[in-house]
This record gives sequence, structure tokens and C-alpha cells, in this order.
Amino acid sequence: MDRIVGIGEFAVSDKKDDVIKTFALSTCVAVAVYSPLRNVAGMVHVALPSPASARDDDQMRPCYYASTGVPYLINKMCSEFGCLKGELMVELFGGAMSVRNNDIFKIGTKNINTVKEILNVLNIKYRAIEIGGICSRTLAMDVATGKINVIMQPITI
Repeated sequence: MDRIVGIGEFAVSDKKDDVIKTFALSTCVAVAVYSPLRNVAGMVHVALPSPASARDDDQMRPCYYASTGVPYLINKMCSEFGCLKGELMVELFGGAMSVRNNDIFKIGTKNINTVKEILNVLNIKYRAIEIGGICSRTLAMDVATGKINVIMQPITI
């Protein structure tokens, strides 16, 4: 069964027939996490590095932000599926540059940097693959194997 992860959403599964998918990552970042010991896969699709203020909806939509979404996903995998942080394989996708000539906000870069910082604080190793550039990425993660198929498309105006 396909489990679709939209912007600001997450999914975790231990069902071997499931495929976790997210579409059209550009400046957003997907963090894909897999436990080969338990055959548990998870993914979060974050849009922004962190809430602008404490009143933002980080409690209502924790997966919208890298600063809260990454710990949320890791916590779910550990508390509900019995995973241990040391067994998790983490891959990063997205964080593209905007196609605008003057990308003053650099959201993609900030998203990637925040995800890396959070993973370092959680003492979880990651391998950054398929990040940056000027392209859109669609991911499909096989829960049975943890393998991720990436389809890249150039971003044009």
C-alpha cells in the first residue's frame, strides 16, 4: 500500500508491502529513516527550518518544521516501533535552491542545515544524498528493504 507524505506530514510503517512516497521536493527536505533490524521505515517532509515564534503552529503541525519534525519522527519510530537510535539509517533529500535569480532566503540550504544540526544533537548519523541543486525530487521508499527510488526533474520558471 502506498503511504503518501505531504508537506508537513510524516509516515512510519513496518508493513513489508508498504511504500512511503513524497512528491515534488524542492526547497523542502525529506528525511528518510530505516531500521534494517526491525524493517521499519519512516519519512518526514519538512517545509521550513523552524517556527518564526513560539506561537507558531509547531505543536499543531510539528512535522512542518525541521526543528520539530525530525525529533517527532525519530521519537515515533523509537517509542512505537521499538527502534533504537543507533540502528537507524538516515538519508536526506531535497533542499534545492529557488529558481529565482535572487534567492535571498535560501530556505533549501537552511532546511538542510537545520536537519543536520538536529540529527547531530540527537547523536544520529546520516548520509546526505540528493540534496541541493535546482531540481524537484520525488521519493518512493520500500519498507521491506529501505531502498529509495528518486526521480529528479529540473525546476524551471
